[in-house]
Amino acid sequence: MHGRFECFEVVRVVPGRRLVCRGHFDNKTVYAKIFIGKSASHYALRDKAGVEALKQAKIATPDLLLATEVEHGAYILIYAAIEHSQNAEEVWNTLDEQPRLSLMRKLVETVAQHHRAGLLQTDLYFKNFLVQKESTQVDLIYTLDGDGIRRLFPFVSQRQKLRNLATLFSKMDVLDDDWIAELYAHYAAQTGMASSPVREAEVWYLTQKIRHQVAKGYADRKVFRNCTDVKVTHNFGRFVALASGADVDIQTLGLLDRFLDNPQSNIKNGNTCTIAKAMLANQAVIIKRYNIKNFWHGISRAMRTSRAAISWANAHRLIILNIATPKPIALVEERLGWFRSRAFYVSEYLEAPDVAQFFERNAQGEQKEIVARNLATMFYKLYLLKISHGDCKATNIKIAALKPVLIDLDGMKAHFSGSFCDWWFDRKHVKDLKRFMKNWENDAETTALLKQAFQLKYTSRYPFEEDGILFRAGIA
Repeated sequence: MHGRFECFEVVRVVPGRRLVCRGHFDNKTVYAKIFIGKSASHYALRDKAGVEALKQAKIATPDLLLATEVEHGAYILIYAAIEHSQNAEEVWNTLDEQPRLSLMRKLVETVAQHHRAGLLQTDLYFKNFLVQKESTQVDLIYTLDGDGIRRLFPFVSQRQKLRNLATLFSKMDVLDDDWIAELYAHYAAQTGMASSPVREAEVWYLTQKIRHQVAKGYADRKVFRNCTDVKVTHNFGRFVALASGADVDIQTLGLLDRFLDNPQSNIKNGNTCTIAKAMLANQAVIIKRYNIKNFWHGISRAMRTSRAAISWANAHRLIILNIATPKPIALVEERLGWFRSRAFYVSEYLEAPDVAQFFERNAQGEQKEIVARNLATMFYKLYLLKISHGDCKATNIKIAALKPVLIDLDGMKAHFSGSFCDWWFDRKHVKDLKRFMKNWENDAETTALLKQAFQLKYTSRYPFEEDGILFRAGIA
């Protein structure tokens, strides 16, 4: 007779496939993976095999206390909880620059340990590593998720290893990519692989490619179907995507017009876009309705991605790339089968001044300098990530806790790499910078402050000589 498992908290739900729960088993704190659906046994046994491979290689991973089939064809795997631990993503978000680099070195050592053992973690996210620490120093990294563990194929193992390492690097902030050379050298020393500039360049290229692919797959596909972060319902007349954490009734999302048509909540009543502030489920939100002006406008929009859907995708893109934007809450599209009509985008309301209001109202020079540096950092990240906003007027950038927050994302675009694409993106980035600086064309003091901040940030990797970005934008 097995011991009794008591669930305290549902940690994660993968609809139709898996639940992860925290609870008690035989008087121990544990985490239970409960596999359901027709492939439950396949995924459970693969998870178990992955953990056994890690254990055999003497790689730290939580102990598997029980693996058994339960009622209705479900399987349960129960793992011991690790004391004094957090997943690496949670730890990463609390650290300054040098501690983050130290954590990355530890994670690189763990990945090198996988590779030396002939193993590959195919689901390489920070969340799949557990950091155990008794003080400010990292003591031990535990590898989670046995389901993602695979055996390396010897005849392609070197390419696999470098791509796997680049996948880990792609989870860093793009501003931390300057560490890649050092971290690659550390990996090579750990594995005994001969280090070379060619392989280092390959890892850097793969890091950019994977980061772009992951962001695209998440923002352009995943958040438009049922997943951990989003619940989707659709029928012949309507498509609704709702953030999983939002306590908003689906029926309420069918009645958004009442907020937009209310003069007390209406902020903008334009021809193509109507905006209102409202309260949904005790949360202040902004509702944007993208209107259909007339019959011919409706025909032109019917088969195109709605501007609301573009905003929804781009908000998720920015979040996964660590650029601040108000949290996306819902996307609602009115449809007639495949044909789209009006669409609504709902996001959290941010009580904060726009960037022009901040510089106008704030008399403290030190805070202005901090905000100027943070603005330069945000634009530099957009440049490295090849993202153009399309309308960088002051009202589209809020300042919260001295940091910029991007809004109005329906014109934002992620660009591909390649000689022509790079040239085209550079033009778009210059246009964004010019539009941004235009906000202060009659304010010499703020203009000088921003120019100084941009020059300090952009010169760290991309000089602004005669044909450079800042020169063409009129900032250098």
